[in-house]
Amino acid sequence: MGNATVLRVDRVLLGDRLRAAGEPAYRAAQVWEWAARGVSGYSEMTNLPAGLREALVQEVPFSTLAIKGEERASDGTVKTLFRTHDGHPVEAVLMRYRDGRRSICLSSQSGCPLTCTFCATGQMAFGRNLSASEILDQALHFRRIEPVDHAVFMGMGEPMLNLEPVLEAARLLPDIGITNRRTTISTVGWLPGLRRFVDDVEAPIRLALSLHAPTDELRSELMPVNVRYPLADVLAECERYVELRRRKVFVEYVMLDGVNDRVEQARALAALLDPKAFKVNLIPYNPTGMYGGSTRKAIAAFKAVLDAARLPATVRLTRGRDIAAACGQLAAAPRPRVHAAV
Repeated sequence: MGNATVLRVDRVLLGDRLRAAGEPAYRAAQVWEWAARGVSGYSEMTNLPAGLREALVQEVPFSTLAIKGEERASDGTVKTLFRTHDGHPVEAVLMRYRDGRRSICLSSQSGCPLTCTFCATGQMAFGRNLSASEILDQALHFRRIEPVDHAVFMGMGEPMLNLEPVLEAARLLPDIGITNRRTTISTVGWLPGLRRFVDDVEAPIRLALSLHAPTDELRSELMPVNVRYPLADVLAECERYVELRRRKVFVEYVMLDGVNDRVEQARALAALLDPKAFKVNLIPYNPTGMYGGSTRKAIAAFKAVLDAARLPATVRLTRGRDIAAACGQLAAAPRPRVHAAV
């Protein structure tokens, strides 16, 4: 098959190498089927000729990502730090729940260019978009640990800024064990990508909106993207998704002490969102250094207003806070440990 390559490896490169070796077209599918089952390398792919397996070991690294570190939280959450072939950091998370769910939080970019003030990822240097193979390799890493059944694109990056690779990866997740109905793509409201997603995606992939404020004024302070794409335009696109897909949009709302957690702000949120179109996830703030988190009492009072308005709302169960693996904490940088049970 020729000399070993130093090019970035991915599924395209695998196909190129197989064709160059004169292998039949179905070989690439065989390799993918084995990888999706959670095998740890080419040597386990017993329906491939031994010579081909040896050549693949030499020429096509089994993953586009190198593992550089891993941490385990007291609640069973696992956070893995990867490096891309050109040195960019990427973090992804496996979340284990008592009901048996195994959910993975995937990154679509190394860093994020949109600089939301409450998010640690937004404060790190932006690297680049990830390829579909680099996204899939995050999922495959955790699949090699154990079966997984849910995925959220809520890790590093804004998925709608890298939509095509995100969708390419999402469409292959069912092979790993994660159906489209159990896959959620989150956005801060990057309108060009969101419009393409609503227009073009027929698969039943769920949509989540990272909202965090009930007014344009406050949202623009917290999330600079709102200056460019204000609430009315973003919510209209979300409502179009609901109309076309007949599925509610999840609204993520991080609770910041004294910033967005007052009862009058809950009333404004209830007035803003149609209960037939949206379901709110209230997220206890995971410390990143800039804000304080809302008290349990404030969160309960906020939720009570939404409940009274019949706007569906839940308080998210935080996972992995003690290893900085929870929502908004991924930063691929050393940080002090938070000794908190979640």
